[in-house]
Amino acid sequence: MRGKRSKQYRKLMERYCMTFGFREPYQVLVDAEMVQDSCRFKMELEPALQRTAHGKVKPMITQCEIRKLYAKKNEPGINEAIEVAKSCERRRCGHHPDEYPEPLSTLECFQSVIDPKDTGENKHRYVVASQNHELRRTLRGVRGVPLIYIKRSVMILEPMSDESVQIRAREERKKFRAGLKPTIGKRKREEKEDGEDDAAGNPGGEGGDETASGINGSSAEAARKKKKRHGPKGPNPLSVQKAKKKSQPSTKEEQTRDAEAPAKRKRQRKAKPSEASASTDHDGGDRGAPTAVSAGGES
Repeated sequence: MRGKRSKQYRKLMERYCMTFGFREPYQVLVDAEMVQDSCRFKMELEPALQRTAHGKVKPMITQCEIRKLYAKKNEPGINEAIEVAKSCERRRCGHHPDEYPEPLSTLECFQSVIDPKDTGENKHRYVVASQNHELRRTLRGVRGVPLIYIKRSVMILEPMSDESVQIRAREERKKFRAGLKPTIGKRKREEKEDGEDDAAGNPGGEGGDETASGINGSSAEAARKKKKRHGPKGPNPLSVQKAKKKSQPSTKEEQTRDAEAPAKRKRQRKAKPSEASASTDHDGGDRGAPTAVSAGGES
């Protein structure tokens, strides 16, 4: 289950990157309660956030949240949380102690940082790590806000909110339609320029207009012909061709020329020297030997 959850978190952060432009290192806003819970569960905050977001992170804490930790410095175990908060980068929220003697609530402070103009958009691409249920419920209405919280010593990344899912689906449709758009406008512009050049070259403007209209018509017909038709393809035309018959001389002149052509000389095979000598010796011995006459015959 741990590997499956990690894979889901990686895919989720990739969607945030593709749709809303998130990039590493991710700016993670943490609240005081998140820092306290990470210390209580003996969890190192920055490495845990990196494992959850599957990338480098930059933990940030607002002035109001760190003031809340300092207000609890007499409580046991709070010093460790203060040291962890000091290691995070300070995010100026503009709520100074002179104007606000008491630190603002987590909801008000984070809303002023993430969406100060109430546009419903996470302009600075913050990732929010908070244990405040009300804050997470409110930020689900803001587009493109990844939410992280700790539950039973496990850091969890929430699924994409409905607002963010709708925005992502709309962006995907736009990309799909942009990929299907043909380059008709560009082709028409080029053809217009060609037509203007022809009109400038001719003495009268009418000839140029006619050629331009002819080019437009021919290009439109060519575009229609070039459209691919989906369906079963025919056989290979080369495999369907019939065997060609040998051509015979058609005219009398060709026939007479073929008849008068000298016949090809046949190649005679020459005998090897050893075989020739052997044959001559054998034949010569039979033919040239003197005839033996018996003495009885002479007498």
